[in-house]
This record gives sequence, C-alpha cells and structure tokens, in this order.
Amino acid sequence: MKIAIVGGGVMGQALLTAALERHVFEPGTVVVAEIVEVRRLQIAAEYGVKTTPDAGAAMAGADVVVLSVKPQDMHSVRGAVAQEATLVSIMAGVRIATLQRDFHHDRIIRVMPNTPAAARAGLSVWTATTAVSPPQREFVRSLLSAVGREIYVDDEAKLDMATAVSGSGPAYVYLFIEAMVEGAVNIGLPRAQAEEMVLQTVLGSALYAQESGRAAAELRAMVTSPGGTTTAGLLELERGALRASIIECIRAAFRRSVELGNEP
Repeated sequence: MKIAIVGGGVMGQALLTAALERHVFEPGTVVVAEIVEVRRLQIAAEYGVKTTPDAGAAMAGADVVVLSVKPQDMHSVRGAVAQEATLVSIMAGVRIATLQRDFHHDRIIRVMPNTPAAARAGLSVWTATTAVSPPQREFVRSLLSAVGREIYVDDEAKLDMATAVSGSGPAYVYLFIEAMVEGAVNIGLPRAQAEEMVLQTVLGSALYAQESGRAAAELRAMVTSPGGTTTAGLLELERGALRASIIECIRAAFRRSVELGNEP
C-alpha cells in the first residue's frame, strides 16, 4: 500500500508520527509532498520517508491520498488520484462536492480533526461517500484512532457543527486557561505555579468527566457547596454571562464554517 500525504504541516506530521508509531503503515510506503524545503528535509531525516515538492508525483499510484494543506492552498495542488484510491481531506470547510469537482474522484473521506492530535489526544469527526469501501473506511478509522478519538457521522452537515465545537474548541479552552492563569497571578501566585495548577485542573476535570460518565452539570454541582468559594466564583461567571457567550461563540463559529464551505 502506498500512502501520499500532501502537506507536511502540523496536522500532516501529527498523522504521520502517530501512524508510524502504531504501525498503521511503514516508512517505506509513504511519500510526503511539501513545498517548503527546510520542512521537507526535516521530515525525511526524522521519519525516514520519501519526500517531494511535487504533489502530483506523491499522488501518482497512491492507494491513500491525505490532503493536509490549508484550504486556501487546495487549488494549487495538482495531480491525479487513482480511481480505486481513497482521498482523505482534513481541510476545514472544503466540501465533498468541491473535492469531487476538483479531483474528479468519488472515493472521498472528509475529516474535521483538531490540534490536540499532535499530542495523540485529538478528536476527528469524519464522513465518507458511498463509494468508499468498508476496508477503506476501516483503514482511515485506524489512522484517525492513532491521533486520538474518532467519530463517524453520516451527514456531512455535521462536520460544520464539529468545526465549531471540536475543531475551533481548543482555542476556546486555551482562552479559558489563559484567563485562569491571569486570575491566579493576580491573587499572588507565581506564574509557573499558576500554569501548572490550571493545566492539571483542566486536564483532570476533562478526564474525570470522561471516565465518570456523569453530566457536566452534575459534576459542577458536586464541587459547589452552598455559600462556599466555588459558589462565589461561579456567581461572577454567571454575572459575566459566560454561559451565554460560549453558546453564541459556537453559533458564530458554525455560521462562519457554513459560509466558508459555500465559497467557491
């Protein structure tokens, strides 16, 4: 099996690293197309894979083609995809219909990953055309599982929703982390200690929520004693309309995702 990865940026390298570590494929089967020479040399040296500045050369004869370039750079990708190959796109906002039109291909899987994939803690939401065979779907499922969790959806419209929630979501969380750190520094904690406290608190809270299976509202109530410190803090968040702001944030990101997907 020949694998072509078009674009050796953060997400392309995240997939490559995890897939090689988990033996989803081997270095000798991979060609990475990357136009930046320094990055190309680094990828070849670090992973032992073939590299090329020519996307068409990488795609030629490949069984799986992963498009990991920026959406605005898609039209600069030149090359033919073999009829039986799987075309996997991780480009945000690029519709399946656009990929079918530009690459004259029907076996397409569209993925919305997120940046925690670089730490093997990502979430990839994906869908596939009916032309993609069960074995091809399973291969892509194993590839996405190498960088975290994966969720299959049967409606492409849900990828715009995923873009607003899990795709853009890390930025919302980082903003919250940033604010918590600043608050901790403001009350007198050294920044290094504040960062360690906040990061572990966010990580632990997320892991506990996953493992407990309880609703977020229930978990919040477990921490909140009447008249206590948590109650005082939460009251200020409610006064600042944090809940409503987050809801509107996700709605705005969703609308923008739809807009981007409708652009030619």
